[in-house]
Amino acid sequence: MSTVQWGWILGMFTIAYAAFEIPTGWLGDKFGGKKILIRVVLWWSLFTILTGFANGFIMLLLVRFLFGMGEAGAYPNTSIVLAKYFPVLERGRAQATIWGASRLGAALTPFIVLPIQQKYSWNMSFYILGAVGVVWTLFWVFWHKEDPKDCKGMSTDELKLIIDNRDLPMQGETTKSSYWSGFKSKNLWFLLAMYFCYAIGAYFFQSWFHTYLEKGRLIPKNELIWASSVPYLLAAMGCFTGGWISDKACLRWGKKWGRRIVPMVGLFVAGICIISASLVSDNLLAIIYLGVGMAFMDVTAPVAWAVAMDMGGTKSGAISGTMNTAGLTGAYISTVFFGYLASAYGYYLPVLYIGIMVLLGSFIWMKIDATQKIEFKTITQ
Repeated sequence: MSTVQWGWILGMFTIAYAAFEIPTGWLGDKFGGKKILIRVVLWWSLFTILTGFANGFIMLLLVRFLFGMGEAGAYPNTSIVLAKYFPVLERGRAQATIWGASRLGAALTPFIVLPIQQKYSWNMSFYILGAVGVVWTLFWVFWHKEDPKDCKGMSTDELKLIIDNRDLPMQGETTKSSYWSGFKSKNLWFLLAMYFCYAIGAYFFQSWFHTYLEKGRLIPKNELIWASSVPYLLAAMGCFTGGWISDKACLRWGKKWGRRIVPMVGLFVAGICIISASLVSDNLLAIIYLGVGMAFMDVTAPVAWAVAMDMGGTKSGAISGTMNTAGLTGAYISTVFFGYLASAYGYYLPVLYIGIMVLLGSFIWMKIDATQKIEFKTITQ
């Protein structure tokens, strides 16, 4: 399979994810995050398994598109769940836990998947990972409660703290508002532009990073496991610390700068590191630059999602989905574009481009204000 074809396969998942992200976030706002996450995880588990049966370019394109279609809405609906269970000034840490766990999972994946593929086949790894998703769904169905009031073991004081500080509509409030009216907010557009740039960097690591190390840097196969995992371990540290530092910064400097300064610095350092990695010839130094860059870049992820929750209010699922759609659009364009650039010019130029876009995202943070809620026009009934 050619580099260009592989770029299209990676991009097909992303464009489907982007197309269905907002509708699935809206469904979560309407029906609750628990129900939608059950559908999301079951769907992606099914198509993880079906990926193991795919053979040929066209079949992989179709399976990857349907995979992305089903997985869309995972993070927006996670945000809906968190919005119900965490006060506003703890959302950075809550998002950091989710994002950090996802990075730890990615760091462990090569140590789990590659031995399975070597002992059995590449197909078997997809069958097993799909089964894991089904098991998680069963746990989620019986364990999670949509409303904290139904959660056993929660004290009265803790429940009061959550309800008084989570910034959700009062029970029984049924006022409807127009989602589309929110696009009049300049603040929203700056948030979308920032996440467009961030996701270009994030999806490089999720899509092309392994190929870049193997074909661009000619890293031996026996060293690929560690080379692929270390940046994700550092990224997990970035996620955990980014959300925590941002929450603390909010208490000290207020939400406007507390949510702004941490990801702004993170993307700036990340952009410089990725650009530096594209320019050095030493493989070890390049991996260090990329690892540090990914760590600082992922300082942004939990904070950005916390800001989307803050700005979105009652439509946090839809606004989170909108932000992620902007990011996925950038990721799709970049993922396909990367394949063409790498095929024509080698791997130096596309990595340089990614670093520049991440750096641009840092400057956009100067225009994002987490204290400015998006105003939605009330629908007269």
